Amino acid sequence: MSRKNYGDALMPEKITLETLRHYKQSRRPITMLTCYDYAAAVLLQNAGADCLLVGDSLAQLVLGHENTLSVTMDTMVTLTAAVRKGAPDVCLVGDMPYTGYHPDQEPIYRNCRRFLDEAGCDLIKIEVNRSHLDMVAQLAAQGIPVMAHLGYTPQTEFQLAKKIRTRLSDQALQLLQTAKDFESAGAAALLLECVTDIVAQRVTAQSTLPVISCGSGPYCDGQVMVLHEILALPGSVAPRFAKAYGQAAEHISTAVKEYLYEVRHRLFPTDQHCYHMPPEEKEKLDAASPRLRPDIFAIYQSK
Repeated sequence: MSRKNYGDALMPEKITLETLRHYKQSRRPITMLTCYDYAAAVLLQNAGADCLLVGDSLAQLVLGHENTLSVTMDTMVTLTAAVRKGAPDVCLVGDMPYTGYHPDQEPIYRNCRRFLDEAGCDLIKIEVNRSHLDMVAQLAAQGIPVMAHLGYTPQTEFQLAKKIRTRLSDQALQLLQTAKDFESAGAAALLLECVTDIVAQRVTAQSTLPVISCGSGPYCDGQVMVLHEILALPGSVAPRFAKAYGQAAEHISTAVKEYLYEVRHRLFPTDQHCYHMPPEEKEKLDAASPRLRPDIFAIYQSK
């Protein structure tokens, strides 16, 4: 298999679900970030990310909604397809929105097919509980690769704080059994959000599936973070488990302020940013059309 060298990470030409399984077996940590647009996808793939998740968090971070519940399948598919175009080599995960399978589960297969066929996804993340075991089994039987999202599930618990799950031993045992059951039902991967680290460790150890941590400690097969949180971009409210690796908002603000200043003081654009007519064509134009008024022309000459 041909490989690309991203800094210290040697990566296959195309990362697939099978690649993630290999990473689990070889104990190579899996890296995942949220992504919502083409430009960011190009940057993240070039930086060497293994997986990109087009999360329904785009409802708040991109569209400005209060929660994720109103984001539609059309929106998710459109933006996921854009991310795929920018990052053709990553393992792409589409996030099934609340409207994609609640309250009526009838369209779930059709919506999964849209993620696979229209957006080019490798996996489809679905927030689940035990009532969804049959649904996941039916999807798996039809060749749909599901990443089962367990623990804190924002779509149905959005009014609650990101409360840690499995602090109590009976809760931990229940989650361990639920994870086993979803693996038996045919889930292709697991994502654990806000699960205590020791329980996440045990889920990872007992499972043959790639297990991704979202605020569930360091012992899973990989980690996922919201791009806006690691860059400290506006709109994100970083939870305790998030870490900012840069201050992109400051850099963006500085660049925009410099642009505004140069425009207002007629420092931009300069001659190098303009397109020019050939001299002979300009002479024809001058002969056929009145020249600029001297007072207006002088403003630009004085730059």
